[in-house]
Amino acid sequence: MKISLLNERITFEKNTTVVDENANHKNVWEEYFSCYTYAGSSSYQQREQQAAGITVSDEGLVFTVRWCSELAVLDSTHYRVRFRGEPYNITSVDMMNYQHESIKVSCEKERRES
Repeated sequence: MKISLLNERITFEKNTTVVDENANHKNVWEEYFSCYTYAGSSSYQQREQQAAGITVSDEGLVFTVRWCSELAVLDSTHYRVRFRGEPYNITSVDMMNYQHESIKVSCEKERRES
């Protein structure tokens, strides 16, 4: 892996449950780990969908990061990515044959309802 390609900062966020002063449980995203990544788009990630009569682009990115023990627990239900201030949902995590060198994380941009 060429270290010089890891030129973008990425933050992994973990979904946790907090209890407020009224004993209500609420899911929040907390910063979990931050590192450098190579961000690239993948042709199979680029697609459009019809949503409520409007064509919406699903922006997908693939992030490649160096393997570390903090990221060995990544999954698509408890973690997400924040890249350039925008949240991305993880669609798949590829441990690259479990060689402990790199991890590829496929993501799509999170849609926000207005």
